[in-house]
Amino acid sequence: MSVKKRPEKAMSVGAVASRAGVTIATLHFYEEKGLIRSWRNNGNQRRFDREVLRRIAIIKSAQQLGFTLEQIRQALANLPVEKAPDKSDWQKLSKIWRAELDRKIMEMTRLRDELDQCIGCGCLSLAYCPIRNPDDQLAEYGQGAVSWLDLPESDSDAQS
Repeated sequence: MSVKKRPEKAMSVGAVASRAGVTIATLHFYEEKGLIRSWRNNGNQRRFDREVLRRIAIIKSAQQLGFTLEQIRQALANLPVEKAPDKSDWQKLSKIWRAELDRKIMEMTRLRDELDQCIGCGCLSLAYCPIRNPDDQLAEYGQGAVSWLDLPESDSDAQS
């Protein structure tokens, strides 16, 4: 945070929170995590440039897609700080996230298609478990519900 004189672009914390649809605490949290930046005016009041609204929109969209704040922070590090991300910036960002989204879509499709199968929890009480997980073989992969999402691809296919 630094002192700058850009009153024509300045937005208060409350104005940004209201316009972005987040709480003031969320803005402070995002700033603490390095996702957004503010500056102080001569009266030592926290101010944000209007460009922060687009960054917040990107953060919220990415969170809805299941990205962690750390993944979002890393991606935002590739965007300009002093201006709103433009179309080319967004294309760079979307390229970074595309592979991860494709992976998640594949996992969710597999989950949807195999919801009625054994999740590898070790209960052995369901009719399918003695067939799909005899003698609780999936226990060697860890505790709890060791679903096919947690297994290497070849092991998952062997269990179905």
